[in-house]
Amino acid sequence: MTDTAECAHTSPYVEKRCEPAALRFLFYPLETTMSFASVLVLNGPNLNLLGTREPAIYGSETLDDVARLCRDAGERLDLSIDFCQSNAEHQLIDWLHAARTKVDGIVINPAAYTHTSVAIADALTAIEKPVIEVHISNVHRREAFRHHSYVSAVADAIIVGCGTQGYVLALERMVTILKNRAAK
Repeated sequence: MTDTAECAHTSPYVEKRCEPAALRFLFYPLETTMSFASVLVLNGPNLNLLGTREPAIYGSETLDDVARLCRDAGERLDLSIDFCQSNAEHQLIDWLHAARTKVDGIVINPAAYTHTSVAIADALTAIEKPVIEVHISNVHRREAFRHHSYVSAVADAIIVGCGTQGYVLALERMVTILKNRAAK
């Protein structure tokens, strides 16, 4: 195993490789101006197949489209957006650990790991940052095993069934959470 990980996402907006030890995030180029806050948008397994995998459930938008939506919302909301995706649970956890001191909040679509990963829930708890869980489909209208989420128990908010607009709604809510915390 090398110290760099291949990333499943090949958006023109993100780098194709990352170094987990140094956490060279897979994101948009660094902005020259300071933003109000920094948010990691993390995507779990199979989301790299958006647009082609079960479009009747997940829609026709690709992960690149979601990255663009998040970038545009970030500009409008004065957020620096770090966006990445992996099919590997350990990679998601490594990124969460590294983000501990680098971001102000986490928006996560854990995908299939929603229902199985105590480790991701534990990593989110350890970060001690606001977390918003997003699901493109309404998981409660689907198979029974999709109704349980380990992440929901540690999330500040949960957005389901809003399509890819759920990411934008999550970023808008994150701004409110961060401003409320700063005011205290």
